[in-house]
Amino acid sequence: MAAEPGCGAAGARRGYEQFGGAVAEFSSESTPWWPARPAAAGAPNVVVMLVDDLGFSDLGPFGSEIPTPHIDALAGDGWVFTNYRTAPMCSPARASLLTGLNPHRAGFGFVAHIDPGYPGYSCEMPEDAPTLAESLRAGGYATFMVGKWHLTVESRLHDGADRSSWPLQRGFDRYFGSMDGFTSLHHPHRLVRDNSVVDRAEFPEDYFLTDELVDEALGMIDGLRANDADKPFFLYFAHTSVHGPIQAKPADIARHRGRYEAGWNALREARFARQRELGIVPAHAELPEDALADGDRIPRWEELDAGERQLFARHMEVYAAAVDEVDQSVGRLTARLAELGELENTIIVLASDNGGTAEGGPSGTRSYFAQFGQSVPLPDGWVRDVPRAPEEIGGPRVFGQYPTGWARVSNTPFRSFKASTYEGGVHAPLVVSWPAAPAAARGLREQFVFVSDLAPTILELAGVPPLAERHGRPALEPDGRSVAALLGDPAAPGRTSQYFECTGRRAIVEGDWKALSPLAPRRSEGATGGAWELYDLAADPTETRDLAAEEPERLAGLAERWRTEAWRNTVFPLDDDGSLFELRPASEAPLSEPVDLAPYRPPLERFRAARLTVLRSFAVEITIAWGPEAAGVLVAHGDQGGGYLVAVEDGRPVLAYNAYGDMHRAIGAPIGPGTGTRELVLRVDELPELRWRLRLEIDGAPAAEIPSVPMLLGMAPFTGISVGYDYGGPVDWELSQRRGAFRFSGGAIERLRYVPGARSTHDRTQLRRIDEAVAALAD
Repeated sequence: MAAEPGCGAAGARRGYEQFGGAVAEFSSESTPWWPARPAAAGAPNVVVMLVDDLGFSDLGPFGSEIPTPHIDALAGDGWVFTNYRTAPMCSPARASLLTGLNPHRAGFGFVAHIDPGYPGYSCEMPEDAPTLAESLRAGGYATFMVGKWHLTVESRLHDGADRSSWPLQRGFDRYFGSMDGFTSLHHPHRLVRDNSVVDRAEFPEDYFLTDELVDEALGMIDGLRANDADKPFFLYFAHTSVHGPIQAKPADIARHRGRYEAGWNALREARFARQRELGIVPAHAELPEDALADGDRIPRWEELDAGERQLFARHMEVYAAAVDEVDQSVGRLTARLAELGELENTIIVLASDNGGTAEGGPSGTRSYFAQFGQSVPLPDGWVRDVPRAPEEIGGPRVFGQYPTGWARVSNTPFRSFKASTYEGGVHAPLVVSWPAAPAAARGLREQFVFVSDLAPTILELAGVPPLAERHGRPALEPDGRSVAALLGDPAAPGRTSQYFECTGRRAIVEGDWKALSPLAPRRSEGATGGAWELYDLAADPTETRDLAAEEPERLAGLAERWRTEAWRNTVFPLDDDGSLFELRPASEAPLSEPVDLAPYRPPLERFRAARLTVLRSFAVEITIAWGPEAAGVLVAHGDQGGGYLVAVEDGRPVLAYNAYGDMHRAIGAPIGPGTGTRELVLRVDELPELRWRLRLEIDGAPAAEIPSVPMLLGMAPFTGISVGYDYGGPVDWELSQRRGAFRFSGGAIERLRYVPGARSTHDRTQLRRIDEAVAALAD
């Protein structure tokens, strides 16, 4: 379904006026106060900092109790947008931010973990859509990125993949971070510098990814300034925080000890009161209660026992520390810019990609991957939360996520969560700072701004025209429009309409009215079918009073308008039966073929490794040249969130399995002191109820067995396969404490081969040839 030409807002770039140097004094006239000039004439630096899964109320300027002094300072030097909306999930928001297109037109109707073959769900930005980085680079900017990319379909993340959608090929001069959707902050599963994986076997004990991202960003800026004192730069800093697994440094967690003992209801009410004082929400806004506020999904704090309150408060202390660390990153960055004398002329945009998430469930979880990313119905008694000591939450051993009650606090005062089209899913914080702006220009802005408006706005402020073409093709017409006028004129209009969609959940805002359908329609009901709700956002900004029964004609008109926008934006087909996410291109089939892996190389990438093991039986065949001092890890796949390994320690074979935090081990008899070749086979066989049996054989004889464990599903094991050592986040913590990465020595791994077996009957993936499907439609 091809996009119709010229769809969406015109996005036309208004004419610029040259000011010849100094910033003009603010006035109420329509003439802009900023100096629009080419990069060579001293254009501003631009920093866009995107925080992951941050709720509307999690920052100080939006009512939070979490101290965020550096973000508060940004707000004091700029503008706080109270009516900023984004896509309901992260990849769609990121694609829209970088292209100025609506999410589906940018190829991202969902996060970059599907590939059903439809334009709106390609999970790759269109070839004819220049990114903000590409336009700024063409306008004379150096372009840097650190952090989470999540804009390459997961089957193209491995080392042999086409890199045309990687950051350097989409406009960035330098890149450092995680290409995937999230990672452990203590032991990242995979880091990429520019176009290559970082070859690093172990991390220092005090390593923390957020700190390294800041270090890398400052290094890029310092490297530029050492060679060019005047060239403006664009830095896209995409935090991995505060996406799950939620982790933080011990000292930062300690600062928030005791802050959340009053519970989520009290904290939510306190944030709402502060929001009213700050003018973030209008005085007539109501705080949704009971089922409207997902109360049926959240335990009552006063009914929890002391142990539960301690556990749940700890989860939120870690979350607050993670937000605190984001603020610290802002402080380190602005301090360096001030030292360079460049803070005054740097535009800083800070936002969240979507609303806070309820992925942790009612009680939170310390076993994140047992609940996250699962694509099959889970049996009764499935792993939900492996108990750990509360003080371990936030540390390297726990892959945790906070409970739904705290997610509701994050999204104060709105309903629902990430992936929803209620305001809780799409209403996010936005701060824009430019210290050079006249003080009279700054303050709150209540106009509706959408994520697609950010790129056109930045280009206008920088004085850089958007690229008219990319790779010889005319550029797609953007859907966003510049809202730069809002920075100088608090009475300037914002946008008036926007559609939303996520997994069949639909919504449209038109003026003061919002229509939404919280569930996908049945196929027989059509695009505008199913139950719809209607809200007057001017009178009821928190969606507490459904007016559908009172205004059926208005609702029908809005639903039809949504359908029209959906056609224009390649939203169809809707995921009305779940099959949209079961379709994969047949070109992925080779990723599931047997493969030989060389020892001591960087780990096989996550998705590539998963094709060999997830939802299937498999075998690992290992040939080693045995010596009397042979010891070390032969193969490891996973981390503290779930995984398995085979090692030799003290002359004995070790088979370890981490079931989402619950450890299982089997240690065999001594292998013997002789030399020669040993043939080992790890057989991992599917059992009923989504379980595996692991058996290790040496020279054809049984050596160790783990009889029954939960399968690793979805996005687990998250760290890829390492041969000859256990990379980064260890599968077996105790073994790692004794031996570190435990590089195999005293012998040689002559061959290690993965042999995938039959797919599980639970695997509903359908591989199809996209070219044949398109040809069939043409017929």
